[in-house]
Amino acid sequence: MIEVTASREVPVTAERAWAVVADYGHDPRWRRGVRTMAPQPPGPVAVGTTTAEVLRFAGRTYRSGGLVTEVDEGRNFAWRTTSGLVAHGSRTVRPLGARSARVTLRATVRPVGAQRLLAPLLRPLLARTLRGDLDRLAALLAADH
Repeated sequence: MIEVTASREVPVTAERAWAVVADYGHDPRWRRGVRTMAPQPPGPVAVGTTTAEVLRFAGRTYRSGGLVTEVDEGRNFAWRTTSGLVAHGSRTVRPLGARSARVTLRATVRPVGAQRLLAPLLRPLLARTLRGDLDRLAALLAADH
């Protein structure tokens, strides 16, 4: 298993950060490699929200289904894949003050098949990707603010 966590302060209220982080429809705007993300139903996540994602990562294209398993409205949600990659994780937003928040992304991926041979390389690549995603999220939030 490969476990990765990345956190970053963002220059907006926790409510504004949550509005973007908890709506999968925004993912292609800030997550590198996300070609398409189709949540059902569209809009803010709820327990039972499903996703169909096409992701380009490490030179390969992956198609995965996902399911939101827990939601603590305005603070945290957990997800897991239902097809494609074997993974689970969460997104958390915590207020830091009146005008900033901390966003934390957690992902656990279980390499299968030939991916297992690349596992030692995948962890730092995934960690770098999550940090870059948070940088893009912060820039997006600052620009939209």
